[in-house]
Amino acid sequence: MKVLVLAWEFPPRIVGGIARHVAELYPELVKRGHEIHVVTVEFGQAPRYEQVDGVHVHRVEVDSSHNFFHWVVNMNDSMGRHGGKLLTEEGNFDIIHAHDWLVSDAAIALKHTFKIPLVATIHATEYGRMNGIYSEQQRYVSSKEGALTYDAWRVIVCTNYMRLEVERALGVPWNKVDVVYNGILMERKQAEPFDELAFRRIFAADHEKIVYYVGRMTYEKGLTVLLSAIPKVLRELDGNVKFVLIGTGRLEDFQRFAGELGIWDKCYFTGFLSDEDLNKFRVIADCAVFPSLYEPFGIVVLENFAARVPVVVSDTGGFPEIVRHGKTGIVTWTNNPDSLAWGILEVLRNPDFALWLVENAFEDLERRFQWSQLAQQTEAVYGRVIHERAQVNW
Repeated sequence: MKVLVLAWEFPPRIVGGIARHVAELYPELVKRGHEIHVVTVEFGQAPRYEQVDGVHVHRVEVDSSHNFFHWVVNMNDSMGRHGGKLLTEEGNFDIIHAHDWLVSDAAIALKHTFKIPLVATIHATEYGRMNGIYSEQQRYVSSKEGALTYDAWRVIVCTNYMRLEVERALGVPWNKVDVVYNGILMERKQAEPFDELAFRRIFAADHEKIVYYVGRMTYEKGLTVLLSAIPKVLRELDGNVKFVLIGTGRLEDFQRFAGELGIWDKCYFTGFLSDEDLNKFRVIADCAVFPSLYEPFGIVVLENFAARVPVVVSDTGGFPEIVRHGKTGIVTWTNNPDSLAWGILEVLRNPDFALWLVENAFEDLERRFQWSQLAQQTEAVYGRVIHERAQVNW
């Protein structure tokens, strides 16, 4: 098959999870004999065209704008023109695959112009992120998501939870949606040998356990819940714990909240951490915690499975599908600091149990979240669409 992929981020441009998803899924489809062309946005010194792991990557120039939504319109204009050129000159494409609403205008236009069926992956919805639609801006984004899923031949989501969400929020028929989990390339998550003790001492004293969070510093990630749970954990363990919070975003808000709770000296806000340092950090961490209020999938969980770090998560979104409570991690009640504190204490107080969890999680990773298997499932969706397309007049 020959597939044209539209994605607004692709390494080295990494905004969220889409970049890694696209960069790790499509090389596996190339290995299965398919030709993949990704149209994405220019970034720094990255070449306008290159082959990455067998994938043809085309980066388009986008006119700048002070308004994000204007910029998205400019991006779709550039992607549409370059995509049209590829479809005309290269010819014989079987599928157009769009990742999220940001590329919807270009994807829909190319679909109708060239009569090529469209597959859409919805990685998250505005309704889910905001727990409802309240403003004109949110209505605009949600309408774009709705248009993309309406025009798509099939819709792919990353969990059964998201299958329910696109049905509820966007009115997508249940039988139009396929669930394909996210995966992970384990070899990219391993740290090279390093001085573990010296690195650990950057973040915590030798007697302190390390509990960490990594992700965007936003309300929806449950940072206030985590900070509210810390005093109880500290009381139970005589203060011998350090909480390391890795990521960028509204740092000042959460730093201020930590100060108000009187736990400032037990929190380390690192800001951005490189992938190399993050891989090292997972070697020294005792527990990873992800207390999200909304989480379609949670690929960070898989990264900790791969690094053999015990995980504590909330029971929102896709987390309960990824983490089997008491088997591969601890699942706690969403937006409940007491429940979260209990989960963290279960891991820190019971090292043998924590070791058992990480061994189970590592096995689960190999069984359920390998990109080679997930590429095969994606290939099956493409095959179904091509078969159905052959049965009808456009």
